Amino acid sequence: YQIDDVPSGEIAVLVYVDENENGFIDKNFIGIPKEPLGISNNYRPKGPPAFGRAKFTVIDGKTTSIDIEIYKVLGERGRLGIGAGVIARSSPYVGSSTTVLQPIPAIAYNGERLQWLGPNAQYGFLGGGRWRLAASASYRIGVYEESDSPALLGLGDRDSTMMAGLGFRYEIPGGINMLLRYEHDVLGKIGGGDATARLSKGFQAGWLRIAPQLQVNWLSEDLTNHDFGVPLSAATPDRPAYDTGSSISYEAGFSSFIELTEDWRIILSLSAEFFPDEITNSPIVADDHAIKGFAAITYVF
Repeated sequence: YQIDDVPSGEIAVLVYVDENENGFIDKNFIGIPKEPLGISNNYRPKGPPAFGRAKFTVIDGKTTSIDIEIYKVLGERGRLGIGAGVIARSSPYVGSSTTVLQPIPAIAYNGERLQWLGPNAQYGFLGGGRWRLAASASYRIGVYEESDSPALLGLGDRDSTMMAGLGFRYEIPGGINMLLRYEHDVLGKIGGGDATARLSKGFQAGWLRIAPQLQVNWLSEDLTNHDFGVPLSAATPDRPAYDTGSSISYEAGFSSFIELTEDWRIILSLSAEFFPDEITNSPIVADDHAIKGFAAITYVF
């Protein structure tokens, strides 16, 4: 193929096979291209492509020839990654400076319908264009141990549990992604559920992809009380009983993807959650926010 009127300078080329002739690259439930494609320099990223690895130089008035091999991004059985990760959360509790850390195996899998990344997994079963409906599951870390602070003694350690539910994703024009999700405590360790509404947009800068996001969280009464309440049975003169009710909090942060090589990558997410009065008025809460994060390094086959 010959492409005319290409401006001089650094460019990158992506080609794809439009198997169903609909005029665009079809993607799976996760947003990964399903149709065969190829990128200049025969660059085969395991995530969002970086311009710096695909670029080459075009000189004005000179014909440049390149060869591109076509391949399937997910191969025949999807892409599997293994590594190590950690979940972290700061402590907003009275007298506590402890950061909750939970090391986890960083297993990552991207397939036709299934995506598993560290503590989160989703399986798409409806949609596939701009909108997708998926079953979701996530690991919810326990927010404190009673030994973290004298103010928490007698309340018991907070449980970790598994949440599961449904998520709806929609790609708004302009590259903005919207997520609406509800998950429930399927192990019954705490009870109740939480809902999330999130807006995010990805930006590529060399080998770094970053996606700022804004989020609203709703926690049921069971979950809010589990994290921030004081039951009557554990009340003391210095720590009166407190029922939080349900709560709505606001969150701002980002997720990022750092491509070290075509096979090695770092995944990072960090956010600040800002609590409402229902939480900050609790006798065991000192701060009006908490910092949360997840980080992992993986090798992708």
